[in-house]
Amino acid sequence: MNSKIKVGIVGATGYTGVELLRLLSSHPNIEITTVTSRSESGKAVSDYFPSLRGIYDLTFQTPEHAGLEKCDIVFFATPNGIAMNDAPRLLEKGIRIVDLSADFRIQDISTWEHWYKMKHASPDIVPQAVYGLSELNRDAIASAQIVANPGCYPTCVSLPLLPMLKEGRLKPHMPLIADCKSGVSGAGRKANTGSLLCEAGDNFKAYGITGHRHQPEIRQTIATLQPGIAEHFIFVPHLTPMIRGMHATLYLHLEDGCNPEAVLREFYRDSPFVDIMPAGSTPETRSVRGANLCRISIQKSSSDNVWIALSVIDNLVKGAAGQAVQNMNIMFGFDEKLGLIQTPLLP
Repeated sequence: MNSKIKVGIVGATGYTGVELLRLLSSHPNIEITTVTSRSESGKAVSDYFPSLRGIYDLTFQTPEHAGLEKCDIVFFATPNGIAMNDAPRLLEKGIRIVDLSADFRIQDISTWEHWYKMKHASPDIVPQAVYGLSELNRDAIASAQIVANPGCYPTCVSLPLLPMLKEGRLKPHMPLIADCKSGVSGAGRKANTGSLLCEAGDNFKAYGITGHRHQPEIRQTIATLQPGIAEHFIFVPHLTPMIRGMHATLYLHLEDGCNPEAVLREFYRDSPFVDIMPAGSTPETRSVRGANLCRISIQKSSSDNVWIALSVIDNLVKGAAGQAVQNMNIMFGFDEKLGLIQTPLLP
């Protein structure tokens, strides 16, 4: 495709919205034609986000006046419950969608409604939404009209598991534990007492122990790849006093004779955004800060029957906006890496 595609972003005032704007500013094959916000309508993007001064000459518009129907693709960087109401109109006009919310991630409607505490407005669209875990569903994403971009925890947890699950390497009926940590930006940009500096700084805590919205999303992926595993999946998220970053420690019971590092390397040999690290290494969150990367390592624990996989991502990039751009590239037949070659920031 030679001509630039026209891109719209709905709900562009949050952390994932500004991250989309940052990443897409260097994409040679797209033109952002409209960005929406009800609360900031009429305000210049560069005034609202000083980091984008000199980059964009755009003004926030309300969705009704934004001309979204003239776009080739629309990103929804909105809270849960928005895209499911607005997507049908755009899909009818042939516009492609990447939804960064959870509206189309879970195929079972009753499960979604239980976890998200609202009635689903477009259950008929859910079956056609392709789950946008890029390294798992590339072929389906390429022909999709609507992609459900995965959550940050599901991305960080699922990527180390995919190769083992696809080969049936996990022992059935054994616990699969994901012990995960996230930076505060994962809570979004809305006002929230728990996200205040005085609350989150110099502090560390678990949350969602009895159930987190991302648990059924991860279980759905596991269940589609290997039976007898998902029902024994345990997920505990923690909030850490950092802005960006996500770390997952997975405790795996693998079949005898499995060489998990070899399995990982073979599965991801053509995946530009997954880095399988040397045996014995421990990936750090700062090593992926600002980049669309997942770094993974695996090593045997002191127990003969347990392997430990470590996975890190930037929750706003590979865990959200970066993967969304990666999915867009796949959908339009672009080089998968376009707009996504950012060197991680250090310090």
